[in-house]
Amino acid sequence: MDGETGSAEQVHGPKEITERPKWDNKVQYLLTCIGFAVGLGNVWRFPYLCQIYGGGAFLIPYGIAFVFEGLPLLHMELAIGQRLRMGSVGVWNSISPYLGGLGVASLVVSFLVGLFYNMILAWILWYFFHSFQSPLPWRDCPLNLNRTGYVSECEKSSPVNYFWYRETLNITPNIETSGPLQWWLVLCLASAWCLVYICFIRGIETIGKAIYVTATFPYLVLTIFLVRSLTLAGATDGLIYLFTPNWETLKNPKVWLDAATQIFFSLSLAFGGLIAFSSYNVQKNNCERDALIVGCVNSFTSIYASIPIFAILGFKANENYNVFTEAVIKMPGAQVWAVLFFVMLFSLGLSSMFGNLEGVLTPLLDLHKIPSWIPKEIFTGLMCLSSFTVALLFTLGSGNYWLEIFNSYVGSMPLLIIAFFEIISVVYIYGINRFNDDIEWMTGRRPNIYWQATWRFISPLMLLVVFVAYVVVEAEKRPTYNTWNPEYVHFPLADVQHYPEWVLVICVLLSVLPVVSIPLVALYRFLGFLKKYIMKRHNPNPYGNELCHGEL
Repeated sequence: MDGETGSAEQVHGPKEITERPKWDNKVQYLLTCIGFAVGLGNVWRFPYLCQIYGGGAFLIPYGIAFVFEGLPLLHMELAIGQRLRMGSVGVWNSISPYLGGLGVASLVVSFLVGLFYNMILAWILWYFFHSFQSPLPWRDCPLNLNRTGYVSECEKSSPVNYFWYRETLNITPNIETSGPLQWWLVLCLASAWCLVYICFIRGIETIGKAIYVTATFPYLVLTIFLVRSLTLAGATDGLIYLFTPNWETLKNPKVWLDAATQIFFSLSLAFGGLIAFSSYNVQKNNCERDALIVGCVNSFTSIYASIPIFAILGFKANENYNVFTEAVIKMPGAQVWAVLFFVMLFSLGLSSMFGNLEGVLTPLLDLHKIPSWIPKEIFTGLMCLSSFTVALLFTLGSGNYWLEIFNSYVGSMPLLIIAFFEIISVVYIYGINRFNDDIEWMTGRRPNIYWQATWRFISPLMLLVVFVAYVVVEAEKRPTYNTWNPEYVHFPLADVQHYPEWVLVICVLLSVLPVVSIPLVALYRFLGFLKKYIMKRHNPNPYGNELCHGEL
């Protein structure tokens, strides 16, 4: 806040800000935050990390990261958004004009992540549409043109992989070969953006209604899969692997790094979406309890989703959800299981998209950057249309390679940088004592020693260590990517290739551009201050000449 507001609050105590829409009820708000935090990573990446890092052993560093990194940051974002009642740009700009770039960075990251995240929803729609076929189209290899046998590419790999790489993506052998737009993916992408727009058209009014379905339906499906999976042969072996720790794994520093980043990204921190959602809360609200509920439900969901996955796959979980489709085809009533599975994935992804778009739209509305003559519904439609147009990149034959680049470089280092500056800004610029006063005013009690220790020291230090470790790990190797190349001598194994130099430049830009606004805005504000200071020194009485002329 500016100096005048800060002085008034210190004398008279915090004041309530009322001019803003509010959630219909508390359940709606909590479901929206849970829907944003709980996403595809809970049923996709978490089981994969558990599998490669010795099952139960991964849960130990994950739990430590949750307690000392995830929860403190989650509480801080919910509290600061609720107190200042603005989106990310407005919040940080209010704390200090020099921090305005921090909100812009969150906005840019949310926009870029939304581009490729909705492409994943398009893929899910494609699989959903094909789940009504009997038999499922990824069960058997298709016949060749002469109908004398099966397509050799499918025979060498598997029906599941062939349907994914050839029928769905029609993937090119490398990133330099773009290939044409795949019309079926373009249609699915357009459908995904239309569904997002319909649910998002009136902001929290329509999001709040849609979230009752999108945030709760996945738990119903997960429960159905859990009951079904526990009756399968071999389910016990998978569960034993999941919950039996391999202590040797903990000696690997990469386990700790991946655990720290997983809990961080799983909670959707630093995107600005949680700040935006909490800004529509009443200020007299227990944000500490909200943070505990959202954080615990998120971690519970990761473990809850891992149980049926490990039971079904028999500890052969993999980062690609196509492996799950392979398990589905072996179940009785495969079409029903496939439909349920992809509806669940779409619900999870749609809830997360609400947060990504809210992280873009709310700051623009707060700063009055949308012309008053453009209705909000029209602006939202234009934003979805422009996002769809840019995301056509991912519908090319090389689109999957580009999506992996966006996922790796936009959704990693920029978020760590933003979160680090967020916590430093609240604790050491806004002031931890002032922040404690705000929380006491909102919740009725002062934050305890746990919150104090994590905000002041532990969480910033962990973020700094994770960031440095991430940079060191990435700098030690030249980035590579896996290609699907039927001409590769060891096919169907992945043909691992190095990124071309021009692609490496794009990778660096995607890591740097989202956060370059942080120093640029600070520099711009400083130069503005310097200019005023110099002008004041050279002309201490700017009205002096006018007074002289007036006297004459």
